[in-house]
Amino acid sequence: MTISVIIPTLNEESTIARTLEHLHALPHDEITLEVLVVDGGSQDETQTLVGKHARVISSAPSRARQMNIGATEATGDVLLFLHADTLLPATGLQDIRDVLSDPAIVGGRFDARTDHDAGLLWVVCRLVSLRSRLTRIATGDQAIFVRRSIFQSMGGYADIPLMEDVDLSHRLKTHGSIATLRSCVTTSARRWKTDGILYTILLMWTFRFLFFLGVNPFRLKKLYKDIR
Repeated sequence: MTISVIIPTLNEESTIARTLEHLHALPHDEITLEVLVVDGGSQDETQTLVGKHARVISSAPSRARQMNIGATEATGDVLLFLHADTLLPATGLQDIRDVLSDPAIVGGRFDARTDHDAGLLWVVCRLVSLRSRLTRIATGDQAIFVRRSIFQSMGGYADIPLMEDVDLSHRLKTHGSIATLRSCVTTSARRWKTDGILYTILLMWTFRFLFFLGVNPFRLKKLYKDIR
């Protein structure tokens, strides 16, 4: 099996080197690893830090568009969409290989924890993972993976600036079974620390509710600030 890891970046010099080094150090017996970093025009040292760890592809800045470009360039049987500030679990690649040995499984995601796994964030992360397990809806920081053939047949991510992960999850469920892996990715708590836990929860749930009601994601994006 070949797993193509697609990492969209924009000014991620503080995280990208660690993420790539961690990724390449993971056990991946019987797995060929292809790593594509799709950069949206970083003005910092992101592209330099990628170095020999991955192939760099340039793109206009838009996470969905960047991931779609990476998927087009990828050669793997499986596409794994990984955020630049997210680390896979030690068994992550092997977990994907094992679960996709079942042809009924079309894709999946991991449980998620932050790098500050304590207090209220400890509770929030576990509730998010539980909700995702019950609904089969994933967010991008849960490291979504999907068979490339299925992704292509779906037309990839919708070209929207926000909620592209939720939209993809809804559509993916119509193609087969979704794996909800209990092994955990570790993602940065920088947004939670910057905006505050309660405010971030309220903001995310507001976005989800408005998206469910049909509010245009381009309008929602104006309310969403990027954290680096």
